[in-house]
Amino acid sequence: MSALVLDNGAYSAKIGYARDGVSIIPNCQFRSKTSRLKTFTANQLDEIKDPSGLFYILPFQKGYLVNWDVQRKVWDHLFGKEMFKVDFADTSIVITEPYFNFSSIQESMNEILFEEYQFQAALRINAGSLSAHRYFHENSSELCCIVVDSGFSFTHIVPYCRGRKMKDGICRINVGGKLLTNHLKEIISYRQLHVMDETHVINQVKEDVCYVSQDFFKDVETAQLKGEENTVMRDYVLPDFSAIKKGFCKPREEMNFTGKYKTSEQILRLNNERFAVPEMLFHPSDIGIQEMGIPEALVNSIKNMPEEMQPHFFKNIVLTGGNALFPGFRERVYHEVRALTPTEFQVSVILPQNPICYPWEGGKLLSENPDFEEMVVTREDYEENGHFICEEKFDI
Repeated sequence: MSALVLDNGAYSAKIGYARDGVSIIPNCQFRSKTSRLKTFTANQLDEIKDPSGLFYILPFQKGYLVNWDVQRKVWDHLFGKEMFKVDFADTSIVITEPYFNFSSIQESMNEILFEEYQFQAALRINAGSLSAHRYFHENSSELCCIVVDSGFSFTHIVPYCRGRKMKDGICRINVGGKLLTNHLKEIISYRQLHVMDETHVINQVKEDVCYVSQDFFKDVETAQLKGEENTVMRDYVLPDFSAIKKGFCKPREEMNFTGKYKTSEQILRLNNERFAVPEMLFHPSDIGIQEMGIPEALVNSIKNMPEEMQPHFFKNIVLTGGNALFPGFRERVYHEVRALTPTEFQVSVILPQNPICYPWEGGKLLSENPDFEEMVVTREDYEENGHFICEEKFDI
């Protein structure tokens, strides 16, 4: 029996058979300005000739799966003959869901997996649990770790001890990649160019030029300098989708500090936006979200744990999720947590090689585990006992 691992994120789905590699696929549908009537699903994004003014139809709202019609179409595409050619009768699935998921969503998911697709067996689990499983697998001497999963809709901070999550320490910050992109769109629209419809392009800008500042006020001062002295400023060439398919950052030596460019390229000049946008992960209060930033929430979450476990959490902080890819993110989390922690504790922050696929790799390891058969709910179980058996078996 083959195991399919699907880390079903709000922005992208990380999917693959446990025996093969992983593919990252947009977990949504698109409509483009030019062909209004046609809907593109998941990785058909590449077929769109002119992706300006892309209209996203997302299955997730505020981090929870609410639009089943869209999710079904994406799954049909993923499981179908174009992608993974899933033989449902001979496949078990490991699928992720958010923390504190609503039971109505869980019921719908069970129903779709077992009754519509008729998978042989399923395991529903939090992405953080998979990350923790992977971490403990690699560091078998450790008993505790605390997973920071900073994704599209929000950032979760979850302590794990011996593979089980400690419910008292789970903390959620309502800042994720979606908020950062939207905020960047607003800033650019206000200062330079109306880009409120260009989610796709601005998301690319965010990934290409934003970074986490190590000293916010020093960078703000640098950003106010004129000409060459301003080391923060970058010029970003926007795509026109005929000659330039994908936007890029102009190399420093080609930048024109004084006047206009002679070429016909459309340029965005990015200055303090580069670090002010990811700063929201550390100070959500900057944009009126009255919550703690990541380092403060980390320390707060660990303080809720039994005292003898605290030193173990401080030295096993694992960063996952797309926002962990911002340059300088790990260093900043380390410095701030270090500053908030008593000196006798050792602090260590681990950024995996690929923080986006880390939970998927955990799912792969889990499905190869000899105890895997015990953890899943088989279709016979489900047909006999219904939703109740899933509630009982899955540690959600």
